[in-house]
Amino acid sequence: MMGKSRPQPNGKDARSRRLSKKNPDKVLSARLRSKKSSQPKESVEELLAKGSVLLQTSQPDEALSCASRALSNLRSEDAHSTARALPTLLLLAEIQLELGDADAARNAFVQAVHLDPRGLIDDSLGGGAEKFLWLAQLSEEGGHDSVSWFEKGITVLRNDLASKRDREVQAQKRRKLAAALCGVVEIYMTDLSWEPDAESRCESLITEAMLVAPESPETLQTLANVRISQTRVEEARKVLADSIELWKDLPAGDDSVPEFPARISLSRLLMEVEMEDDAMGVLERLVEEDDTSVEVWYLGGWCMYLTAERRSPKKDTNWKASDDVEEGIRKASLISSRDWLINSLRLYELQDYEDERLRDHARELVRDLNSVLGDNQEDPSDEDDDAEEEGWHSDGDDEDQAMEGT
Repeated sequence: MMGKSRPQPNGKDARSRRLSKKNPDKVLSARLRSKKSSQPKESVEELLAKGSVLLQTSQPDEALSCASRALSNLRSEDAHSTARALPTLLLLAEIQLELGDADAARNAFVQAVHLDPRGLIDDSLGGGAEKFLWLAQLSEEGGHDSVSWFEKGITVLRNDLASKRDREVQAQKRRKLAAALCGVVEIYMTDLSWEPDAESRCESLITEAMLVAPESPETLQTLANVRISQTRVEEARKVLADSIELWKDLPAGDDSVPEFPARISLSRLLMEVEMEDDAMGVLERLVEEDDTSVEVWYLGGWCMYLTAERRSPKKDTNWKASDDVEEGIRKASLISSRDWLINSLRLYELQDYEDERLRDHARELVRDLNSVLGDNQEDPSDEDDDAEEEGWHSDGDDEDQAMEGT
């Protein structure tokens, strides 16, 4: 008698069991792929929003991944060469700037220019003046090429001001236009200073900038720079004081406070017109915001050194009781100067900073200070090789004699 036949599984169950017995990893992998493929694909807009948040939270590598995927999606939709790609290209450029890749950023901005050559597309859609202004700053040629890009952006901003009615939008456009005009001024004061009409161009541009944004600290700062170049020092001092007054009592995050690099430049201008106390106020605030800037520590040391020099006793003057007080203040300034400079040199070594002129000047100042105050055991310049050290000491002997003669 035949036994009762065993019920047979259906075909799908049988295959599943055979797969699970033979290779359970393959089954799991297949299920994961199936689950992944069933998940909805992120849209370009979602990827851009996510990338922007990642960039704002200091995660540029992750942000780059999102922006690259957004551009890939646009390519798959054959939309990468249309205006729809503008926001993606601008975000990619901004991320590359954060990552320090100027070439990649420039390439993204140039692609954006091809899609919006006259800046007629609205800012909200990735158009407008921004790409031109960035290309002016990223220009490898500088000079006339930078001016050309600035002028494209300036034309767009002028047109925007004539057409926009919203007050807040107008205020933003005015600030941008003034900054662009000041950017051209800086070029004519440096790269193109040899041009026969450089001074008249600077005067014309800064006049327009003052008309557009008279209460912009950066505009006032550029005006002061122009006045210094014209040896109109008293006017420059007045303008610089007005510039500082606009933001000195505002918190660090306020939009009206000039950006970090602009305030570094401001401190240099203040030192140039012998406003050292104001310069130190700016530099001390910068250190509170970021205590890793080699340049800020160097400028603070240099500024305190100049302050002490101005307090040096003059020759052929009778001693007064107040001279002891002055000498005490002078010595305190020298000690502070050395502390700032030593911090600068330490950070220079830690960061592999590349401005050798800054380093050499800081070392020279420290040598001078050591000759007056005595050697400082924490001086990082002591770690250099003997040959260079010997050269410093021989130079320092001459400087000691000069100091003793004052």
